[in-house]
Amino acid sequence: MKVNGKHFRTIWIEDNNKSIVRIIDQRFLPHRFVVADLASVGEVAVAIKDMHVRGAGLIGAAAGLGMYLAALHAPWDEFFDQAMKHAAGLLLAARPTAVNLAWAVKKQLEALEAASTKTEKLAVAYETACHIADMDAAHCRQIGQHGLLLIEEMSRRKGGKTVNILTHCNAGWLAFVDYGTATAPIYAAYEKGIDVHVWVDETRPRNQGASLTAWELAQQKVPHTIITDNAGGHLMQHGLVDMVIVGSDRTTRTGDVANKIGTYLKALAANDNGVPFFVALPSSTIDWEIEDGLAQIPIEERGAEEVKYMEGLCNGEICKVLLTPEESPAANYAFDVTPARLVTGLITERGICKPQKEELLRLFPERKR
Repeated sequence: MKVNGKHFRTIWIEDNNKSIVRIIDQRFLPHRFVVADLASVGEVAVAIKDMHVRGAGLIGAAAGLGMYLAALHAPWDEFFDQAMKHAAGLLLAARPTAVNLAWAVKKQLEALEAASTKTEKLAVAYETACHIADMDAAHCRQIGQHGLLLIEEMSRRKGGKTVNILTHCNAGWLAFVDYGTATAPIYAAYEKGIDVHVWVDETRPRNQGASLTAWELAQQKVPHTIITDNAGGHLMQHGLVDMVIVGSDRTTRTGDVANKIGTYLKALAANDNGVPFFVALPSSTIDWEIEDGLAQIPIEERGAEEVKYMEGLCNGEICKVLLTPEESPAANYAFDVTPARLVTGLITERGICKPQKEELLRLFPERKR
């Protein structure tokens, strides 16, 4: 996607120095556009944990590139494999909910195991990291094309009037390598000339909607309005939302969806008001090993400071302010699980299906075994 008219991915290897990974540091958005360098697997792990990069697909791509950096710096002796396992553990411990992270690390370990010499292992680590990133971008683009059909149909039903889409958190290109998932159909529809408008949940406590989704929609010139998290139900009751499209950090093989905290409440409101509720996700976000999202998906609990403090622009500087009584404790659950029964459909790179095991296996038959 574009920033000030120039194309960017969210993460890439420096052209002139293959030992440097570059990222858009999302902590400073929307007020400052900062590109940061990562030179080691430790720095990548910190970037994931502290949310310099965030979003399921981007976390996976970062993990793949982190493993590449680990291979660059690992000793070439009997301790190479041990060093790579340590690197894998470092990355896996960074954040627990998004399955893409573990998927990418596993993919790198399997690729490295098949190589023998140091030259081969470095080449394989590099190629695998690039493949993970390129595949993420390609899958998001395909998600956009499949989801476009839903928006086109809604536009026809409304006689060309504005299609109002509500989204939660940020499942845009900033959460992936490019295009995004929930936003990919929106961008595709906008580029095709369909009249679209996006209701952007602020998404407390970290405000990824207000700061990130709104910023990238503005960069692509897509009409949008930021709303408080609690306004979605009101808008649906008054017919001001035509569909909801959200992303996912982990989806079970039966269609239960873990996404940013507050997604479940949007699904309940959509269900009560007959508003279609879609989840856009690449297959790398599907956890084929589990069936019960409520029982089996680990829910990350983050620090209370994210709830108690808020960052914003003040007199040209980014400042942090305390919102709550200083002595009051705060709970910070980062995700919730939306049961499959509340999901209208899953938008994947291979098409749209109902949130059911049989339907997912129809799109991904290789998973039957």
